[in-house]
Amino acid sequence: MAESTNIVTVTDASFADDIEGHEGLSMIDFWAEWCTPCRFVAPVVAELADEFSEKVRVGKIDVDSNQATTMRFGVRSIPSILFFKNGEHVDTVVGAVPKAHLQQKIEQHL
Repeated sequence: MAESTNIVTVTDASFADDIEGHEGLSMIDFWAEWCTPCRFVAPVVAELADEFSEKVRVGKIDVDSNQATTMRFGVRSIPSILFFKNGEHVDTVVGAVPKAHLQQKIEQHL
């Protein structure tokens, strides 16, 4: 699986600093190890993290070990990709969507 060095591993403990404290656009992938659609979207998230490394902070949060944040944002289906602008939740994409769809969301919020 393609991993990117531009992806921040986010936890319940680090969410406030990593995402809500970030100036600019953040995209965070709510996922789990057992989730097959999550494995399909992971390489797309990694590609976008590399392509937009100067403009977007990209994070991944494991829903199984970070249930407080998962519940706080009402994530019921995974993968769910949430977009935050200057710490505010501005958009959500649910499901394994094509790269072009996520790219369009990034460009919309930049």
